[in-house]
Amino acid sequence: MKRITQVIGLTLAVFLGAGVAIADKYSDADTLFRNAGESGRFFSESYGYAIFPTVGEGAFTVGGAYGKGRVFVHGQYVGDTSMAQLSLGFQAGGKAFSEVIFFKDKRALDKFESGSFAFSAGASAVAITAGASGSVATNGVTSGASGTEDHARTAGTWNDGMAVFTIAKGGLMYAAAIAGQKFSFHDRRSS
Repeated sequence: MKRITQVIGLTLAVFLGAGVAIADKYSDADTLFRNAGESGRFFSESYGYAIFPTVGEGAFTVGGAYGKGRVFVHGQYVGDTSMAQLSLGFQAGGKAFSEVIFFKDKRALDKFESGSFAFSAGASAVAITAGASGSVATNGVTSGASGTEDHARTAGTWNDGMAVFTIAKGGLMYAAAIAGQKFSFHDRRSS
């Protein structure tokens, strides 16, 4: 078990380290999602959103994922968030991806900001990769891809006031799920 934990930790460090090299990773991720087909329309339709430039995930039977993000309301940066996930089952490998969670209204954002929000077991996602078909699903959000990351096609719908999109950054892993992702939130407005 100790060896598995070390492998997962090393894999996450490599993928998260790759994201640190980006000059303005939040702006880059924002631009990427705004130009990735239909996910772009959610920026104008949503009350707010949380964006994670790099989520690193690694597994060998026991898996883990971690990412840091920012929360925006009507385009204004209002807080920091982090995501952690632990999973069990048939899985192996590592990957990195970007993720955006849109909040349709204040109620959905309040639920996320509560400090105890986690995606349910029914929530799942398959990362969009350039030049390959894919889907993103949280009970209704789907997508495909074409050309490059900047030309990915997406189609999505709201589910319980939220819509989730992911775009693969690299790596290879059997399994892609957002179920069990748990979030913490630190409000910059109260600091």
